[in-house]
Amino acid sequence: MRPTPHKALAAGALAVAALAGFSLSGTAAAAAPQAAPKAAVCTPAQVVANGGFESGTSPWSQSQTSVITSRTGQSAHGGTTFAWLNGVGSTHTDTLSQSVTIPSGCSTATLTFWLHIDTTETTSSTAYDKLTAKIGSTTLATYSNLNKNTGYIQKSFDVSAFAGQTVNVAFTGTEDSSLQTSFVIDDVAVNTSGDTTPPGDSTRTPASPSYTVNLSSNTSGTVWTGHESATFTNASATALSEVYLRLWDNYHGTCSAMPITVTNVTGGTAGSLSVGCTALQIALPTPLAQGQSATIGFDLGITVPSGADRFGHDGAFNNIGNALPVLAVKDGSGWHLDPYTNNGESFYSLAADFKVTLDHPASLLVPATGTSVDTPGSSGRTVTTATASKVRDFAWAAGPFAKISGTSAAGTTINIYSVSGISSADAQSMLSTAKSAVDTHAARFGAYPYGELDAVIDNNYWFGGMEYPGFVLDLVSTTALTHEIGHQWFYGIVGDDEYNSPWLDESFTDYATDLALNKTGSGCWNSVSWASSAEKITNSMAYWDAHSSRYSTVVYGYGKCALHDLRRVLGDTVMAKLLKDYATSHWYGVSTTAEFKAAAQAATTTDLTSFWTQHRIDG
Repeated sequence: MRPTPHKALAAGALAVAALAGFSLSGTAAAAAPQAAPKAAVCTPAQVVANGGFESGTSPWSQSQTSVITSRTGQSAHGGTTFAWLNGVGSTHTDTLSQSVTIPSGCSTATLTFWLHIDTTETTSSTAYDKLTAKIGSTTLATYSNLNKNTGYIQKSFDVSAFAGQTVNVAFTGTEDSSLQTSFVIDDVAVNTSGDTTPPGDSTRTPASPSYTVNLSSNTSGTVWTGHESATFTNASATALSEVYLRLWDNYHGTCSAMPITVTNVTGGTAGSLSVGCTALQIALPTPLAQGQSATIGFDLGITVPSGADRFGHDGAFNNIGNALPVLAVKDGSGWHLDPYTNNGESFYSLAADFKVTLDHPASLLVPATGTSVDTPGSSGRTVTTATASKVRDFAWAAGPFAKISGTSAAGTTINIYSVSGISSADAQSMLSTAKSAVDTHAARFGAYPYGELDAVIDNNYWFGGMEYPGFVLDLVSTTALTHEIGHQWFYGIVGDDEYNSPWLDESFTDYATDLALNKTGSGCWNSVSWASSAEKITNSMAYWDAHSSRYSTVVYGYGKCALHDLRRVLGDTVMAKLLKDYATSHWYGVSTTAEFKAAAQAATTTDLTSFWTQHRIDG
């Protein structure tokens, strides 16, 4: 998705309280929604409190009240307050410490702080004044007047060995009898991330999903009813006793009036709805052993709400994204049942095959994921049959669109569908942009595999643009459309867990957009200004939903700048080969931050450890 500055919250927040007394038609009464069942995993966290010293002195212990200060003579790395140890010019000791608990179950724990040292000592060989940084009883580093520097330098230490322990993070500064040395510390953090044993692709299940859908619409295309079935295989060595369907678009209603309804389930027993009615548990009749397959089926109802949204109708024009229930993913972390986010995406799914038959009035054009064939239906109706292979989702639109088509130089069919008010000149411009973008991205990352590409153009989209396999929603914007088409590779072909690792699709796609538009990102990292020590390019949507004003700046802006910087470290040729090889090796698979970092490190003899730290890329 390409967010726009005027982004507003969508209407229709979920009324969870409305669940009382709700029952799922065609099944036994559903219990009240419960929290998503998940195995115990590492929850990425920053465990130092008040690490920037902006909230008083608590819970820090300091040797005297002036250590944490905002007095003149030194300046903060961020904000206005900092810790100033020593600087007296006579025999003196200052201490600063905080007790922290580093959670267990995390593979990575990193202590960072920013340090500035200035001194009036003139020696270039003798360490008269010293600062020691410790965790528990372990000395991490000792600095002295010999390490004086202009401005702040970030220091980073692996403290993973202390996982599951409560320990002191402590700084001790000592001066001798003359000539001052000031040790100035700011933005102290201990960040934890990563599961102890990251799950590999082979453990992601249910695998090889195949969906067959038959739906019929009302006269306006706002209501669709019919049937869906899903066939899948258990790839895990652990028997599969249940699956979960994601009913994402129930976010746009309430649990007592759901836009997406599932009834008359076959092949399993419908259980509880959870996660704001966006996840439906289906118990399988018998546990599915590794390599075994099963099929579930259900009647499906879709009601499109009003609004120019990725699921909504703008007058007569309907956008139907994320409306088809898809199987949730289970891996070594358990079931991924993250909440819907209106700020970005949550739509983690495995590559699947879809055959979707849409019966609708002939007056409505129906662009959709995959390759479509129209045949006459009953009186005044058309049947659009769309087939798509190895896609993560399926979306379509319905309305009296104006349509123009063309073919890119490399042979991809492009269809532009415009709502009322889009000029023919703007439609032609978007067709030209789409032709160029799809070929440019394909040349860099691998041939576009989905046959045709449909783009629905509407300048009323509050969200800017939205990507689906072979199908995008967009404003009249060269940059935005180039970005959404870039998502065909990063999220579409090279998948990722969009909720927990949004940078893997948005940062990479914005970088690809820059390259396609001949932008080098020269100097863009120089303007980076972090809001806090907890802010990382690799933070999850849970973090960004709590810090929504920073999401676009960091994930899109800083993320692509980091990739431009990596290109400058590796060189243009090596970076280009890295990304193309990486896409090839993860084609229709799932990317993780750890895998990308490993691939980048394997492409160079330069140690990239400090690069990841500087650019706040964890994992």
